[in-house]
Amino acid sequence: MAIKVRIPQPLQKLTKEKVEVEAKGRNIQELIEDLEKRFPGIKMRLCDEKGKLRRFINIYVNEEDIRFLKMEKTTLKDGDEVSIIPAIAGG
Repeated sequence: MAIKVRIPQPLQKLTKEKVEVEAKGRNIQELIEDLEKRFPGIKMRLCDEKGKLRRFINIYVNEEDIRFLKMEKTTLKDGDEVSIIPAIAGG
């Protein structure tokens, strides 16, 4: 199962400057575990100490925000596209 993952610029140093990588997983949680095996340190940037997604990280599956789906349990299938987008604050 190949899933295309778009990596934001702040995390690209962990992916050897790659903007897109392929990963595997039946859901977002497994996808993050697969990314961590290949790119050590990425999980710490995406998840808190309890393994939950950090609130300032937005993840989209095929342009749908997982906050409106099943969060980390959102199901993935071959050919899906996942985008990791850090929230931007300002004022």
